[in-house]
Amino acid sequence: MSLKAIAKQLGISVTTVSRALNGYDDVSAETRARVQAEADRRGYRPNTLARRLKMGKIDAVGLVFPVHPVPLNNSVFMEMVGEISRELASHDIDLLLIADDDLADKHSYLRMIQSRRVDALIVAHTLDNDARLEQLQAAGFPFLALGRSQLAKPYAWFDFDNYAGTYRATRFLIDHGYQRIAMLSENNSQAFIAQRRQGYLDALRDSGLSDEWLRTLSPSRRAGYQAVEALLALPQPPQAIVTDCNTHGDGAAMALLKHGKLLGENRVALVVYDGLPDDSIVDVDVAAVVQATREAVGKQIADMVRQLIAGEPLTDLQVLWQTEFRPGVTA
Repeated sequence: MSLKAIAKQLGISVTTVSRALNGYDDVSAETRARVQAEADRRGYRPNTLARRLKMGKIDAVGLVFPVHPVPLNNSVFMEMVGEISRELASHDIDLLLIADDDLADKHSYLRMIQSRRVDALIVAHTLDNDARLEQLQAAGFPFLALGRSQLAKPYAWFDFDNYAGTYRATRFLIDHGYQRIAMLSENNSQAFIAQRRQGYLDALRDSGLSDEWLRTLSPSRRAGYQAVEALLALPQPPQAIVTDCNTHGDGAAMALLKHGKLLGENRVALVVYDGLPDDSIVDVDVAAVVQATREAVGKQIADMVRQLIAGEPLTDLQVLWQTEFRPGVTA
């Protein structure tokens, strides 16, 4: 089905049809709507390659994620990636996954921007001082950071208030009489992990409580399970545990369940960031720091990337969402 057929049916020029379908603002909203409706009725799909060549766009976005630690093991991250991909695909934009090894001599995302194989990059798991973002900013290449970093110039970013999430959760435990509060925290320097850990630490220090039950470990169920086993064996075990990811939380819940300390009067209170994974064998409504749905996050990030590609001011593309604390039955 050609543009010529649509133009003939509507009594307008082929050029007008083309510009309407490509979103040019010199075509009135009424005409654009008529053209789109007729194109939809006829099942018209544009020649993607020709449109890309004409407009100088690739219609592809790269998502850069670290090899160490591997976020693809995290169900929350993978669900978010799926929603971003689905939302971008609805606008005929492809999402490419780019694994980045920070120990490598050459970075794959640099090849992407040098060859202009993507229109923009989404950079996941940012650091406070992130060399990747500095390189992209120096190259003048559009990127959206998932997390905040220390950069000299404005940049586009989307983030949750990770600090507030663990601060509120820890304050809730303190206000309900818990004093020996442990935290299972990932053993890496990614910004969102540092923020979650700092929220926990500041809540304790504001109340004059010790952080001696803080444990840093790899983000796995096994590590969470083993850490809780060791904590429970202490002469003074913790009365409550906060985890900064749901894989730690799942392992912690299994260990507490084994010892009869997940529920009831003798329980050790448990708060899990993001709640237990959907495939957890522990069927308990645990206390949780909850972020927005993956669908909402995916749509927000995809919309921001499209605005970034369209040239919107970077200062208009800086979004911080809040978390919610849900007590469940384990706090």
